[in-house]
Amino acid sequence: MASVREIEVRYPFAAQAPAPRRRATKAFLLAATAAAAIGLMVGLSAVATPALADETPAAADTPPPGIKWSAYVEAGATFNSDGPTGGTNFGQLFTDKTNQLVLNQLVGTISKDLDPKAEGFDWGFKVQAMYGTDARYTHFLGIFDTGIKERTQLDLVEANVILHFPNIGAGGLDLKVGAYSTPLGAEVISAPSNLFYSHSYIFNFGLPLKHSGALATLHLTPEVDLYGGIDSGTNTTFSDGDNNSAAAGIFGLGLNLFDGKFTVLALTHVGPENPSLKEPLGYADANNENRWINDITATFKATDELTLITELNYIKDDLFNVDGGGIAQYVSYALTPELTANLRAEYWRDGHGFFVAAFPGNRDFVFLEKGQPLEIGAIGPGVGTSYAELTFGVTWKPADLGVVDGLTIRPEVRYDKANHNAYDNLSKDDQVTFGLDLILPFGG
Repeated sequence: MASVREIEVRYPFAAQAPAPRRRATKAFLLAATAAAAIGLMVGLSAVATPALADETPAAADTPPPGIKWSAYVEAGATFNSDGPTGGTNFGQLFTDKTNQLVLNQLVGTISKDLDPKAEGFDWGFKVQAMYGTDARYTHFLGIFDTGIKERTQLDLVEANVILHFPNIGAGGLDLKVGAYSTPLGAEVISAPSNLFYSHSYIFNFGLPLKHSGALATLHLTPEVDLYGGIDSGTNTTFSDGDNNSAAAGIFGLGLNLFDGKFTVLALTHVGPENPSLKEPLGYADANNENRWINDITATFKATDELTLITELNYIKDDLFNVDGGGIAQYVSYALTPELTANLRAEYWRDGHGFFVAAFPGNRDFVFLEKGQPLEIGAIGPGVGTSYAELTFGVTWKPADLGVVDGLTIRPEVRYDKANHNAYDNLSKDDQVTFGLDLILPFGG
């Protein structure tokens, strides 16, 4: 097992022997694979329709973005007909508590966006904090990570500045510096930006969540963005907030094709992620062995109502010579302006039983990342296991509710299946759960 690990989601609507060191070859192979996967780039230009001279003059341009604040609250429950021993829904970190109402997220944000019309230098920032049960799994190490023993905890989600430099490439260069959410993946921390209450295996076990460092995005052409960054690793900060003494980084590219109807984001995060000997349960060679996290998310806006999203994921840890990966397919169809039907089908293989686990202790996930003794322990099959899940749900945003305007209600039914006993305290190979959450925005 290892540490598990926001873009708003890329949906347009909304101790063992270390492995041999072959990092140079792996870097070349990964770069070549990414290049091949995105080799079918198509360049399209937007066509602007000129205004007629005798038409009513257009309204004044939108003023540049200013400082704003917003907030939302998310609460929900996940019901499991098996009533699993220990009350844990295995395979679902953020919806792991069975038959209990929980406050998942109370989130407040202060931010200033970049001006999309800016022709010169511009700047922005984002500070976001969260209180809720989700914070157990989203902590930066070293920031509010183990101070609260209860299930509902406090987390700093983001604190960064964004600088825009013009005249570099067709669209300039954006540089984000500080603490920020990972750009990898189809799902994100922010609840309103996801299709479902529960999260995929990829999000839970195959991706980082946050980074501390600097991330540059070069808008090379209207169709191509290049990404590159350096950070302290997965869910870490600096000094005592880092579980080792090595740097990590991100590289990859994004495509924006067919007037934005088809987008691809292909990114790799690479660097040492296991705790070193600076921690009580660290490993001697942790600073020298990388973890490779690769993710490709493709989004196709087929019609005004239908959106298709495909996510490919592969993770490899060199220290323990283990890997995992899979695919998730999303289908979203807007039935009415207020009601959208969503489907997620996923397969994820944990090749050595290393990544997928449950953490009954409220602080055990963080203790595992830090390389410190766990309070209760981690639960998992301990052998290579294949997981599949099928989730169906709807997103209902009822209109004209007055003081609760903006309310989102998301019921879902989910079926999980494994080829080994993983569910109900390792006694069953499948489970059915029913989830429901409510999201209410306010402020802003």
